[in-house]
Formats: sequence, C-alpha cells, structure tokens
Amino acid sequence: MFPFHLPPERIARHPPPSRDGGRLLCVPTFEHRQITDLTDLLGPGDVLVVNDTRVMHARLHGRRATGGAVQVFLLQPGPGDVEALVRPGRRLKEGERLDVGEGSVQLLRRHDDGRWTVRCSPEPLALMDAHGEVPLPPYLNRDAEASDAERYQTTFAREPGAVAAPTAGLHLSRPLRDRLVQRGVRFATITLHVGIGTFRPLRQEDIDCGELHPEWYSVSEETVQIVQAAQRVIAVGTTSTRALESASTDGVLRAGSGVTRLFIQPGYSFQIVDGLLTNFHLPGSSLLMLVCALGGTTAVQKAYAEAIERGYRFYSYGDAMLLL
Repeated sequence: MFPFHLPPERIARHPPPSRDGGRLLCVPTFEHRQITDLTDLLGPGDVLVVNDTRVMHARLHGRRATGGAVQVFLLQPGPGDVEALVRPGRRLKEGERLDVGEGSVQLLRRHDDGRWTVRCSPEPLALMDAHGEVPLPPYLNRDAEASDAERYQTTFAREPGAVAAPTAGLHLSRPLRDRLVQRGVRFATITLHVGIGTFRPLRQEDIDCGELHPEWYSVSEETVQIVQAAQRVIAVGTTSTRALESASTDGVLRAGSGVTRLFIQPGYSFQIVDGLLTNFHLPGSSLLMLVCALGGTTAVQKAYAEAIERGYRFYSYGDAMLLL
C-alpha cells in the first residue's frame, strides 16, 4: 500500500521537548493544527480509546562464558520460559547460559524461525526491570537514552507486555488529558500488547491470506459501556483500532480477551471506530493500510505528501494526523 519517498531528515529521532508539543494534520479538512488543539476539535459525546499496554525494557545485554557479547530481546513478560530473539545467534548452543548483570538467561531451545525459548533468572519482568533497556525502533538508528525510558511510554501505560509503544498515545500529556475531560471528552482503555511483528515488512502472503502477526488484546466491560454511550469513537492509534474491531461482532463491541490477527486494509467496513488519532507510518506497512482504510487512500496520500512538503516529523516520535 502506497510507497512514498521520505527524506531522512523527516524522521523524528527524538521526541519533541514537550509531550503534547507535536503538530496535527486534520483529514479530510487538511487543517494544520497542534496536538493541543484537540481540545477545540473534540468535545461532549466523543470518546478517546487508548491502549494501556506498557513497553517492556526488553533489550538485554548478555555475556557468554567465553566473554562474547550477546543481545537478548525478550518477546514476552513471562512468568516461566519465554521466547526471545538472540543476536548474534549462529554460534550459540542450546543449554548455554548468558550472564546479564546479576542475573542470567539460559538458552533452552532454538526454533526454525530464529527465535529461542529461554529461561530467565530472576523472572523475565524482574530481569528486564533491573537490567533491560527500552527497545527503540530500528529506524531511529540510535541507542536508547535515559530519557527514552519515560518518553517512549504513554502516560497511561499500565499492563506490561509490549515490545513497541502505541505511539499515537505518546502525545497525550496528563495536562492535555485533563483539559479534554473538562471539555466533556471521555476516555476508555483497551490493552493490546504490540508484538515484534510490527517492525516486520509486510509480505505478499500476509496480503493474500488477510491476516497479520498475532497480538494479544483485552477489552473490559467498562470500556464497552463507555463506547456504547459515545456519539463518536476515536481510536488513539492503530492498536486501539485493531482491538476494538477485533472485539466486535455485527457492530456490537463485547468485553473479553484473545489473540487477534485482524488485517485492516482498504475495503474493510469499520464496526466501532469513527475516527483515528495516529502518527505517520512507514511506506508499505500494515499500519498505513489501516489508515487508508479509514481515511481513504487518496486523502491519505494527499495528507502524506503535504506533511512531507511542510516539514512534519514522521514515525514513533513524530507528529500526528486526526481523521474524523
């Protein structure tokens, strides 16, 4: 889904000085606003649905008994044995133990797709909290800094399990959320743990089978009730969109949890979501296809061209679009 050329200087490699300091491109009106203008654009009857997943400090730096450095990327919070990506993994052996600070990671089993089953000591979340770092997206092309531990996490992050942030939510500072509530906007939460597949290029077989990488999600009864009372449901990010649409049948949102492979692309008929707050995404990605499905491919193409021309910042730490 549509390719475009993005000058390297348009990639936001660091967040703006203030969390809600980004720009906002409105579609289909093509107004150029600020994130803080959401208080003028939304009001009573509107519900913003946010993803409360918490990004794990999933990147660990281990060391072999021989002294060689190994990077371990944990894909699950545990408890028990979990899956991980291990680099460089070619010479590693099943059963080998890697030292990670005062803890360790034991390599139990190598899988054909390059993943490993590993055992952490202490348990995965405790090891990540003690010795892990935020796994920044590869396109930022830099190591994580101390400030990323706070800025690459939404202000409503609660449930650990994601390996990437639901980036549209990064714009919502606590003061902005308070002002939106004062305006009559309601908030509802879902949980969708963003998986490593979000960084994987979209493959033709994904398009052919109409399914994406699996991600776990949950929708509460409280969220169902808030959404049912809304005049407009605005998803904050593609992850909130996927969770809401995955939990819906015949236009009715239902509480529950499960694993979704839902692939939203142009031609999809939305059941719950009326609007979307989203960042600018990579060309050819499933995320961009979802945005085109809601906003219309022609309008989104025009918006991206205008955003590039006007110097908007792209990707995880970049500016945002509001589609209503």
